[in-house]
Amino acid sequence: MESLTGLSHQTVIDNPCLPEYRITPNLPKAQSIQLPSINAVNKVIHILQDKDGVFAGGLGLLLPCPEQTPSEYLPKIAKPLSLGSQNFHGILSRSPAMQDVFHLIQNAAETAVTVLVRGESGTGKELVAKAIHDLSIRKNAPFLAINCAALSSNLLESELFGHVRGAFTGAIKDHSGLFQRAHGGTLFLDEVAELPLELQAKLLRVIQERNYIPVGGDRSVSVDVRIIAATHRSLREEVKNGRFREDLMYRLRVVPIFLPPLRERREDIGLLIWHFIHQHNAANFRKIEKIEPLAMRTLLDYPWLGNVRELQNVVEYAFAVGRGTTLRLTELPPEFREPRAIVQTAKSNTTLSAEQEATAIRQALEQSNGKVTPAAQLLGMSRATFWRKRKLYAL
Repeated sequence: MESLTGLSHQTVIDNPCLPEYRITPNLPKAQSIQLPSINAVNKVIHILQDKDGVFAGGLGLLLPCPEQTPSEYLPKIAKPLSLGSQNFHGILSRSPAMQDVFHLIQNAAETAVTVLVRGESGTGKELVAKAIHDLSIRKNAPFLAINCAALSSNLLESELFGHVRGAFTGAIKDHSGLFQRAHGGTLFLDEVAELPLELQAKLLRVIQERNYIPVGGDRSVSVDVRIIAATHRSLREEVKNGRFREDLMYRLRVVPIFLPPLRERREDIGLLIWHFIHQHNAANFRKIEKIEPLAMRTLLDYPWLGNVRELQNVVEYAFAVGRGTTLRLTELPPEFREPRAIVQTAKSNTTLSAEQEATAIRQALEQSNGKVTPAAQLLGMSRATFWRKRKLYAL
């Protein structure tokens, strides 16, 4: 009671409630009024009269005012966060698992060994490679990257190792490959598991001998390049299935680094959301200053199978379709606004505004084909509470 009214029990016991709760003889039955100095709505259910019809009092029900929900009950992540020390060379995280990754990056950067970064698509494998490069003695030399799955075998060989004039149709001049252009620096081989077997042998030679022969050439080229590779696959499984050389696997994974998916480090979701919002605030006409609680809860509960890249795309979508300073649920992609997603979010959240709660109730009714009991169960409400809220929002 005290948390709703702001009045201590000593103040209200044995005292009339008329002045504080504005119950008057002229108050219509069942009218809702918001109390200006009290964090509640006083909904009068019955006006009490004596036998002569004279006003004798009122029986009321105090309900929290959704728009006045105390800030301490809102998700703590709903406000912008300071990035500060949570930014490790462009990688944002406060997750304990990622702190272990940061230590590995720091240690690997002090050596010249090859590193294999493994993680799902969108987890930031290239950011890890760039951090290792930037922390190493090679930081002032080139950092070049290539996706081994993006090119055909012939084009990939030419892009990596270069070719000489006349090596094939269209080779009208010599072409220096990425290994030569990355001399003294770092070459990042993304999706290395997709490298064809014939090129795996050539890559193994570069790692072991520090030289290679360009396509169509007859002389070897010596290079000093650090190799960092990445994959979303298990190289051991690829070796077992005959798709990857075992000797190359061991050469690549001298220092293995595993990046956990975003769904396993949910404490980073809010941090990343605000990071991308700040980026777009600086580059767009729209400035987002806050996120409505239901939208934030939905974002926090989402599985993020596309990891950080998917989250970045969602923020970009919100900037493209929305207006105003508040990011709302209606500005998220369609999959975030499906009935099941909203109902599940509402069930786990107790700080919804009236508009958000009405939306959740409407969605629950749609999902349960208008049946009250299943809809109430979806939202984790009792049947009586569900009926009361449904009547309140005229649904």
